[in-house]
Amino acid sequence: MENSLINRNLESVKKRIKESAERVNRSSKEVKLVSVTKTQSVEKIEEIFRSGSLIIGENRVQEARDKRFTMKPDITNQLEWRLIGKLQKNKVKMVLELFDLVESVDSFSLAEEIARLVEKTSRKPFDIYIQVNTGEESQKNGVFLEDALNLIKSVYSLPLISVKGLMCIPPFSKNPENSRIHFRKLFSLRNQVQEMGFDSITDLSMGMSNDFEVAIEEGATHVRIGSAIFGERI
Repeated sequence: MENSLINRNLESVKKRIKESAERVNRSSKEVKLVSVTKTQSVEKIEEIFRSGSLIIGENRVQEARDKRFTMKPDITNQLEWRLIGKLQKNKVKMVLELFDLVESVDSFSLAEEIARLVEKTSRKPFDIYIQVNTGEESQKNGVFLEDALNLIKSVYSLPLISVKGLMCIPPFSKNPENSRIHFRKLFSLRNQVQEMGFDSITDLSMGMSNDFEVAIEEGATHVRIGSAIFGERI
């Protein structure tokens, strides 16, 4: 029963993604779903995998490691693992072993540590997003908008780091329309850095369960959905 409910929720989310994209003459293929699996069981992750959801976002490094060690390898290896929560520098080595992309880089020192360890392990360039604190909330991670351009320039020059996009988490509001201005800010920043020649920065990770439809209307390429798929976390 639980699995069938998750499947129904997932299909509903995909339908809403498609409808949101079509409202602004976008193709739904331009928008990728990141299923947020924080606190969710391995069984639930395997269920959404079988339903065609291949990108998952985890908030905690240790939790992701435990899940990867528990899951069936043939499923684990087909998933794209993203860290969407705060990354501490002492966890970078572990992150490079577990994740395909980190969405939450918000300082040069963190990016530098990633680059240092990637070089040390002779890996291919590691993909990251720069997290931007569009609401300038002191309790949240992310570089403030006024400092974002300088950070992007600095990180872009690091070896073995590939800046693929930008991410934001707007101030929470029950009214999704209140997020629109923040999504527009991130979209505008992405366009600005592309015009400056930072061509690899194409992705916009913005929008969660309460406001992802607005985010898609404002140009999101990736939406991070948890509760709309799995139900509210206990």
